[in-house]
Order: sequence, then C-alpha cells, then structure tokens
Amino acid sequence: MKIIMSGFRTEEMTEVMVFMRSPRRGSAAAGLGLSAVLTTWAFAPPATAEPAPAGTGPGLDRGALRQTLEAVHAAGMHGVYSGVRDGRSRWDGAAGVADVETGRPVHAGMRHRVGSITKTFTAVAVLQQVERGRIELDAPVARYLPGLIPGERGEKVTVRMLLNHTSGIGDYVAGAFPSLVQGSPQSLDDHRFRRIGPRELVAFGLAAPATGEPGQGWSYSNTNYIIAGLLLEKATGTEADRYITRHVIAKAGLRNTSFPRTPYIPGPNSKAYEALFGLIDPPRDYSVYDMSWAGTAGALVSTMDDLNRFYRLLLGGGILAPAQLAQMQATVPVTDDQGNVVMHYGLGLYAQDTACGRFWGHDGGVFGMGTFSLSSSGGRQLSVGINLMKYNRLDENGAVVPHAIDFALGAHMSQALCGQSPAPAAKAQRPWSPFPTQQVRVKR
Repeated sequence: MKIIMSGFRTEEMTEVMVFMRSPRRGSAAAGLGLSAVLTTWAFAPPATAEPAPAGTGPGLDRGALRQTLEAVHAAGMHGVYSGVRDGRSRWDGAAGVADVETGRPVHAGMRHRVGSITKTFTAVAVLQQVERGRIELDAPVARYLPGLIPGERGEKVTVRMLLNHTSGIGDYVAGAFPSLVQGSPQSLDDHRFRRIGPRELVAFGLAAPATGEPGQGWSYSNTNYIIAGLLLEKATGTEADRYITRHVIAKAGLRNTSFPRTPYIPGPNSKAYEALFGLIDPPRDYSVYDMSWAGTAGALVSTMDDLNRFYRLLLGGGILAPAQLAQMQATVPVTDDQGNVVMHYGLGLYAQDTACGRFWGHDGGVFGMGTFSLSSSGGRQLSVGINLMKYNRLDENGAVVPHAIDFALGAHMSQALCGQSPAPAAKAQRPWSPFPTQQVRVKR
C-alpha cells in the first residue's frame, strides 16, 4: 500500500492514493496533515442556496456543548478541547486524555500545534506590507525574489496567487517525507529532529508536478506559504516568524501563541497521536517535533482562546486596515468534482456557509494534531483542537470509512455555531469534516 501525495504517482494500479486534491482538475497537493474524511458539513445549506444572514443565533447551551464534546471523546477521540463565544458569553470545555499511557486529562487552555491556521497569520503579515507599499498583491513573485521560481512561471505567479492558492505550484510534503510515497511512516520518525530550510521546501514544491497554470484554478499547496514567508523576510529584513510574532501575534495581544524555537511545545500541552489511516497502530506520539518543515505554512502553536481572540480582532478590523481586510475576504470558489462549491478561499482565510450564516476562519492539521477555528460577523465563534489524526480506516476499495468521531465532531460543531444538533436525516447521510482544506481522496 502506498500513500501518494503532492501529485506524485506511480504505475502500480493497486496502490492506495491519499492526497489533497485540486477540485477543478483532480490534481494533488498535500496538506499539513490529511483530514479523516472528504465531505461537506452535514448541516450546511445547498451550495446554490443564499446563505442565511450571519448572526449570533441562539445563546450558548452549556449543557449541550458539554454533552456533544464528551461524545467526541466517547466516539474514540483521545482528547478534544473547545472554546465557544457568542458576543460576551463564553464556554470552554475539554474531554478525554492528553496522554493515553498516564491518563493525564486534557484541559481547555492547552497549547496546541494549529497547523495551517498559521497561514492566516502569515497572510496578515504580508498584507501589512501591502498597506505600507512594500509589496503589491498583483506583482509577480520574481519582482521580489528573482530566480526563486525559475523561468516564466516566476513572472506569472503573483503574490495574490500565493495567498489564495491559485499559483499552480505543487506541494512539498511528499518531498520532505519521502516514505509516505511508499506507504510507510518511516520518514516521520527519521526526521523528527531534522532542521529543514524554507528554500529546500520550496525546491521540493517546485519539483512536484504543477497543479495547473498560474491563476487558472484553486489547488491547496503549503509551498505557497513558505514562499510568502521568504517574501515577508525580503520586504522587512526580519526573519518571518519573528516579524509575525512582533507585528501580528503581539498586536493581537495573544499571550499563548508562538513559533517555538525548539521541537517542544511550550507550556501545558497534549501528546499528538498520529494513526495515518491505520499504518501506525497503535497511534504514535509526535508532539516533540522540529517544525521547521512547516514554517510559515503551519508551525504555529496557540490555544483555542487565543485563536478566537485573533479572528475576532481580525474580522472586526482590529489588526488590518479596512482595505487590506477586504482583500483578504475577496475569495475564489473551491469546488468538488461535481462543480459544487464547498467553500470560498480568500487570502489565508476562507468562508463557509452554513444553515445559520457565513463563518470565516481556517483549519489546520499536523502529525497528531488537528484544529479548526470559525467566526461569524455576529460574534459567534468556535475553535476546537484534537490530539488524534487520520483515525479512519480504508475499506477494500481504498475508500476512507467514516468514523463515529466524524459524526460527533459535526454534532458539536453544529451545537457550537448554530445552537442546534444536525438534523437526524442529514446526520444519517454523511459525517462532517472540520478540515475542508485538507480533503482526502482514496483510489485503488
């Protein structure tokens, strides 16, 4: 069995291929950790319907929030923590264990690797430079980083295309973790303490097959945000993580958010269990890891409370000027193979339409940890972290088998954002995935 990511393919027809897909072209781009299931929200309206006006919805039902969160743990998730806001009302909860060996419990304030939510922070930093006139969104990357993207492609790929994933540049993950192409987790263990530079990551991404022509379609690629980090360094003369720390994290008043300088998560934290669709059984802990492989695409550590504060300030105009926030919320449609719009991706930020309105945010997954954070204009917010990833199994045809965890997460999500559980009919039809950017297709 082989796991094929980032467009890497082989001639063997019986191999299992798990990869991030480009919805329009069927090409691939690996995410920072693949989600359990490719699906749309069980409680979302049809893609053709007008989204309901975003509001605060019903007040927080703390009993229902606690019950639905505990159900996620009961369904098989090792540990889960959640922060819900509705204006000035707030609820924080946790269920399960941070360490399966000792039984140490999780708690709501734990530090957590938030993966690709880092992209929102990186995009904000780049847009700060746009506001200062040091970067133009529609200028080619070659203007600022000549030779980084060779040939005509460097003149065609713009800064905006990096930030909204329409560059057509492939992903670096398979290059950085080559054993994944052979269906083995060996690279994850071998590279636990490996330091890898951003230009090496970019080289892996550029060596991967292109997912399309620049500007012609959406295809998620972590390489885009490593290049954005290099662009930020060129514009500011400061290491990208240090600039983001001073001018984004500190500006938002986030006390528990950082780019760790060591392989350890600072402060109270959970273990990070990775199952890799049953290839790692029992799931292995990857909480101690050199995250240079993720960099400005996914190395950030935060808490659920900090994430809610960050998105609340961002969407409320407290971090970027109105013109730059408007650019951030200018989206391109992301569609599935049938042409249905599954989300709208802006600049490091996406919109999801639900039965109770539109929510903005991002998701993220690294080895062993998954996170999602969503906020409405009406003040309703949810951030959730989990400490077990890719817990699903594959059937005899190589398809991902839905897990009870997926349904339980969907129920908690619906309760937190919409004040209600999914309708029984919708719940019976399909689970919900909290990681729409990290979708999975499996083929045999």
